[in-house]
Amino acid sequence: MEASNLFYRDPALYDAVQEDSGSAAACRALIERHRPDAATLADFGCGTGRDLGILAERFGCVGVDIQPGLVDYARRVRPALDIRLGDMRTVRLRRYVDAVVCLGNSLAYVHDNDGISAVFATFAAHALPGTLLVLCSPVSPTVRPEPATATVATPAGPAQVTIGYEWDLRTQIDTMHRRWALPSGDEAHDTIRRRVLFPRELEHYASCAGFEVLDMLNDPNAALTGPIAYTVARYAP
Repeated sequence: MEASNLFYRDPALYDAVQEDSGSAAACRALIERHRPDAATLADFGCGTGRDLGILAERFGCVGVDIQPGLVDYARRVRPALDIRLGDMRTVRLRRYVDAVVCLGNSLAYVHDNDGISAVFATFAAHALPGTLLVLCSPVSPTVRPEPATATVATPAGPAQVTIGYEWDLRTQIDTMHRRWALPSGDEAHDTIRRRVLFPRELEHYASCAGFEVLDMLNDPNAALTGPIAYTVARYAP
């Protein structure tokens, strides 16, 4: 799991830029549609706890993330939340929940097949028959011949970010190179490597862990991150 992402080095910036991502609302709507009686939830790869805080308005929640800086920030800014440091490939919370979620492309930071299988085993370890799984992850590469530039609102003012992509077919790694022109006049660079799992692959990993896929939906708010989809599955071992 890599920490080169500028947002991981600056959690407050991460929170501000992703404030209107819509992930929590989309996740809640999917849970309401497929498991309206759900009362408890575990979020693996919860980051700063931004989405978890919204979901906690409806569910009893626990969150896990591997990045110490994000967990420390989340505990400081959102002290009411139960957020723990852990690797979603191996963590065991010793509890079962009605909904397991993995948002923000967290699954895409696991690049090898064994690691992905381990993550799905973690999902299953916290599930009972009927537990819902909601994932948000890239389902196809972003292929652009030229870098794209966008303006991003930050607490200090607008920043310009230029994004270029590099696709490795064999490893299915989509590498995003970003150059930031920050309001302070400083420039920052980061490189983010995400594993693309195509829809039938996602279904395979889910099925091997005991989950039955119910639905897949494109994320309409993924303009800067490429083709992203929500996968919804039910634990039926």
